[in-house]
Amino acid sequence: MSHTAFLWHNGRIKPWAEANVHVSAHALHYGSSVFEGERVYATPSGPAYFRLGDHTRRLFESAKVYEIEIGYSEAEIDAACMDVIRANGMKSAYVRPIVFRGAGGLGVLPKDGAPVEVAIMALEWGAYLGDAAERGADVCVSSWNRPAPNTFPSWAKAGGNYLSSQLIGMEARRGGYDEGIALGHNGLLSEGAGENLFLVKRGKLLTPPSSAGILAGITRDSVITLAAELGIAVEERDLPREALYTADEVFMTGTAAEITPVRSVDRKPVGSGTPGPVTRALRDAFFGLFDGRTTDKWGWLDYVNANASGRTHQEKPATVEASA
Repeated sequence: MSHTAFLWHNGRIKPWAEANVHVSAHALHYGSSVFEGERVYATPSGPAYFRLGDHTRRLFESAKVYEIEIGYSEAEIDAACMDVIRANGMKSAYVRPIVFRGAGGLGVLPKDGAPVEVAIMALEWGAYLGDAAERGADVCVSSWNRPAPNTFPSWAKAGGNYLSSQLIGMEARRGGYDEGIALGHNGLLSEGAGENLFLVKRGKLLTPPSSAGILAGITRDSVITLAAELGIAVEERDLPREALYTADEVFMTGTAAEITPVRSVDRKPVGSGTPGPVTRALRDAFFGLFDGRTTDKWGWLDYVNANASGRTHQEKPATVEASA
């Protein structure tokens, strides 16, 4: 994955190579970071962020849980995200805003002098799970569980939480799978290493509840909304592991994964072993948002270019300056 020419770091656009962090940064030692993953899609009206405001709001909510003062307003972060795309002349991108505690001592508790740093990167990044996005992913149920409630707050998108995801994903890859699915502390379904989980049974969409140790994903929320638009019933409920083996369809969702069908679980085929009709309908509705087939009646698209037709991001741009 190649990097772009510019990123946004601590208030200004600068060359990629100039965004340096000291090895004593608190986040490096203790995982004290919060972040987002966002997509910019190429649309007929130019590049557009998908649900930028919702991602920025969650970034601030995650920071609040860990008492990290971001130092910028939501509007300034939104504007900086736009500036990164413009600076790199990108038509589509995966964007990573990150907020982290910097250098300021090696104690577990952050010192008052530890500065909070903010960076925003944009990269060219296709389907997260490669060709599995089309053919269907082969997944396994991991031996690693998600943390119990009141341990690591799963609603916060924090860097330290993803150590669990690394264990789940590495185990899956060693076994020859595309991805791993974790159970919760109670032995019931939780989520994938970096994706939320949906099952289809007799035409109804089933998904673990937000209390199942999951990140309450923005793509997950979008799928629930699109399902209602298509007349597909959705139920959030606790689900046992065996529900995966008896489901008619299974798919995973996330900003990186988008909507990825699952064709097998623990080498057992899901349904016919190919993406099913409900999954296909939801994928068509989702990707139709970006080519005009699906009307954006929810105002989910924020256009990067001010002269783009349709809804355009109207916030005041952040003050940034290009580094020499």
